[in-house]
Formats: sequence, structure tokens, C-alpha cells
Amino acid sequence: MAIVLGPHQYGKAETRLVRVVRNGERHELVDLNVSTALRGDFDAAHLEGDQRNVLPTDTQKNTAYVWARRTVPDPIESWALSLARHFVDDVEPVSAARVEVERFGWQRAEVAGEPHAHTFLRTGPEVRTAAITVGPDAVHVVQGLKDLVLLKTTGSAFRDFLVDDLTTLQPTDDRIMATSLTARWRWTDPDAGTDWNGAASSVRTTLVEHFATLHSLALQQTLWHMGRAVLERHPGIAEIRLSAPNKHHFVVDLTPFDEPNPNEVFHADDRPYGLIQASAVRDDAADAGDAWLPFTGLA
Repeated sequence: MAIVLGPHQYGKAETRLVRVVRNGERHELVDLNVSTALRGDFDAAHLEGDQRNVLPTDTQKNTAYVWARRTVPDPIESWALSLARHFVDDVEPVSAARVEVERFGWQRAEVAGEPHAHTFLRTGPEVRTAAITVGPDAVHVVQGLKDLVLLKTTGSAFRDFLVDDLTTLQPTDDRIMATSLTARWRWTDPDAGTDWNGAASSVRTTLVEHFATLHSLALQQTLWHMGRAVLERHPGIAEIRLSAPNKHHFVVDLTPFDEPNPNEVFHADDRPYGLIQASAVRDDAADAGDAWLPFTGLA
């Protein structure tokens, strides 16, 4: 039985990159985490240790820095498309490139009631993401967000579930529902001139609106309604994938202290947690190919 080299890629993970745009005294800030991966004619590097076709990962890091100097990485999708196309078009052994970007949020600080020209505050744990794949046959743009922490204090139930002899969970008609949402959505045409920043903001707004307004009978139902609403509002999105840990909040029993607790005091439990995942897909969506692969994944 023969043993052969399987699919492979290599790249530079998590290049931290901060770009300052200096417009006189007023500055703008773009804070990124960039990962790149290349595929192509690299068999000899694995089979024989021959590095002649291997562009060093350190060079990939340097290229990201130079690309950020030449073009402000905002929106991150356009910038990452340009970077990925450079690797494919200008580095001869490379046949496909993937660029993943995380953008960390900052807002301008207020001093004496006015936005300060060059001082910023982190906006919280939420991170905007983009994954760009440029290959010989297709280009994919997957926008996303992660660590979007959502909580509503009512409007959520969980009852009439399957019960066996190991079930202890009690049904409820009124509970806190909380999660730290990860969402990724794929565009059908990456060259359609999409307003990437506006599109990401609109999708986020849609997700939050439907989380808030749906009377939820299960987190599964909530994710489906959120995903479907995004596709209904954005015809250019082929599919969306959602992952939501159920951040449980349990009512504290205060009866030992002769104290009522009408759904007001809770214990926030971070582990273990339910993990609910769902997707909404157009039935005519084209095959996504490598679009969803993580940086470390192989075809």
C-alpha cells in the first residue's frame, strides 16, 4: 500500500497589526489580527526538504505590514482581497491564498464632552472577522463577528423537552437567555462592489433585532429566525452559520432565608454550557469550496 503526501498549506498566523491614519491632529485607528495561508507547488518542501518554492512565513508577515502601509485596511474585506490576490498573482508557486482578519473595535474617547482627536477606548469583547479565499477557480468572501454577547431578561422559555430517567432540568416559561454569538456569512459575488462596512453593520443589527424581539421557545428557534432574517434582508448573502453557547442563568433558591425570589436573583454559570449551532442556506447557493475552512484546515 502506497503512502502519499496529502493536502497541505502553510502560512503566518496572528500577525498583530495596528494602522494609524494621521489626518492632521485627528487620527483614525485600525487594529487587526491577520493570518495568511498559501497553497501551491510545495510538495518538494515536504518530500525532500527543498525550500526553493517556499516563500517564508516571515515574508508573509512583512507583506501584511507593507500592504497596511500602502492601503488603509478599511474595510478589511477589500484589503484582504488585495493581499490574497497579491500572493496568487505575484508569487509564482502559489495557486491559492487565504487571508483571515480579526478587527478589534475602538471608539473615540470623550474629553470635556467632545470626541478626542487621538485617544480611544476598546469597545468590548466583540470582534469583526473576515475570511478571504482566492483560488484558481473561485474567490470567496466570508464576513463575520464573534464574541457578540447578548442577553435578554425575559421572552425566553424552555419546556416540553424530551425526558428520560436521567433528566433533572425543570421546564420554564420565563428565563434569562444569554449567549456569546459567533456568526459567519458568505457572499455570492465578492466583486459586486458591496459596502462591506455597511453590510456588516446591517447584518449585526438584524441579528440583534431578532434575538431581542422573537419570543423564544428554544435557542435553536432563535438562531434559525436570526439566520433567515439575514438572508431575507440581504439577497447577496448565500448562507450564514451561527454558533451560540447557552450561557445559563439559574434562579437562586432563597427559601432557606425566608426570602422570595420572583425571577430576580440568578447564578450565572459559565460551565458546562449548551452549544447550539445552525445555518440558513439558499437552496440555490453554489458550492462554497474552501470558503469555510479555518486557517488550520485542509481541503
